[in-house]
Amino acid sequence: MVGTPGKGAFIVMTVGPSALPELLAAWLPAQRWYSGKDGPLAGLTITTDATLVPGELGGTGGQGLELRHLILSVHQDGHEARYQLLVGLRAEVPETLRHAVIGRLPDGRTAYDALHDPELSRYLLTGIAEQRQAGGLVFAREPGVSFGAWPGERVIAAEQSNTSVVYGDAVILKVLRRLFPGANPDLEVAGALARLGSVHVAPPYGWIQTALDGEPVLLGVLSRFLARASDGWSLAAASIGRLSALHGDYGREYLMAPVPRAGPGQPGPSFAEEAHQLGRATAELHADLATAFGAETLTRAQQADLARQLTEKLDHAAAVVPGLARHAARVRASYADLARLSEPVTVQRIHGDYHLGQVMHTEDGWVALDFEGEPLVPLSERTAPYSPLRDVAGMLRSFDYAARHQLMAHPDAQQLRGPAASWVEECQQAFCAGYARAGGLDPEANSVLLRALTLEKAVYEVLYEASHRPGWLSIPLDYIAAA
Repeated sequence: MVGTPGKGAFIVMTVGPSALPELLAAWLPAQRWYSGKDGPLAGLTITTDATLVPGELGGTGGQGLELRHLILSVHQDGHEARYQLLVGLRAEVPETLRHAVIGRLPDGRTAYDALHDPELSRYLLTGIAEQRQAGGLVFAREPGVSFGAWPGERVIAAEQSNTSVVYGDAVILKVLRRLFPGANPDLEVAGALARLGSVHVAPPYGWIQTALDGEPVLLGVLSRFLARASDGWSLAAASIGRLSALHGDYGREYLMAPVPRAGPGQPGPSFAEEAHQLGRATAELHADLATAFGAETLTRAQQADLARQLTEKLDHAAAVVPGLARHAARVRASYADLARLSEPVTVQRIHGDYHLGQVMHTEDGWVALDFEGEPLVPLSERTAPYSPLRDVAGMLRSFDYAARHQLMAHPDAQQLRGPAASWVEECQQAFCAGYARAGGLDPEANSVLLRALTLEKAVYEVLYEASHRPGWLSIPLDYIAAA
């Protein structure tokens, strides 16, 4: 297909062998979103290569700016993983893009991660607005969405498993890095909830997809950007920071004294009201999910099988992280209590990766993001029904994470442990109270199930931190040791 960018179809081209795979093999393992950090990369193949902006048409002044869409097949430890990458090619890379450079090709051009280049990333937005098709890529938009001129593209700096580009503080395009065939829950869930009129999701405006192995694969989702909103992790960190400063002003002899509430218009260290409202929003979100996707009750056999699966995950984690092994008996006992639980366990679609970094506080309340679940977990497991208390457990762990993380490098960490623990307990109680008040399953009345799911989350955290952030490993290990 041939056309002028911004006016019609893209040019599609499959290139022959080049130096690019070798450059990518060296560059890829250093990326934050690359999941294969546990071992050496055994092989890398560019399985699809579509030129979205051809060099002779891109750029200004005949610079030959080019944009290519790649799907990489990476082999490691006998497994294959697929990644999406948008590669920009320039003769000269400006200083603002130096951090995104992949390497120099034999023809003298430099390859770089094009999502960091506003001149190229805007073509993705234009493709969705014009519902283009190119090289197996399908750009689609929700009916009735008005696409305006949104200048000022920027990549959100705190990259995690994916990368997001914001256009004019109006819309945000989340580009998935690791690809999984099948219906992606991020678009599926957000779309279903938006159609129900849920106020706790950012409605999707469009998407990009392709096909792999005969199945659809989501490449990116365009949604309303929550300008003037703050993520829950940042708000919690600020609250703990004020708590630390307040206790520092008191002096050491008053470190364990109650912290006074702030006066009208004065921000204080308590996060309880925000946590209570977040609990209410979470229960309402779960109710909407049950309406959209249904709910069911586990049989006794399924309940026992759930406990068995948790135990297998524990045994694997304990084998990988020796520091967990000494606490494994306590965790295993909690899973055994779950297997013997007589109360019925209701399961439904849930968020699946719920924590303070996945919620935004807006002028209208709390909004949840990223319904794709934990990207490293198989898609079938991420979309399977689960107890909604798993999301509750994730948020309870996140309150604890926020406090423990703040204390890790604090010079008065030992003296602040008591006040920080009180902050965590206050937030957790407020969140659970808000959740129960809004009609959610009462966490206090379901303590056996909640404890098992909270420990499940902590065991996962141990594995994650051991692989990605060893300096944070003490956070989940210390929790499990005291649980």
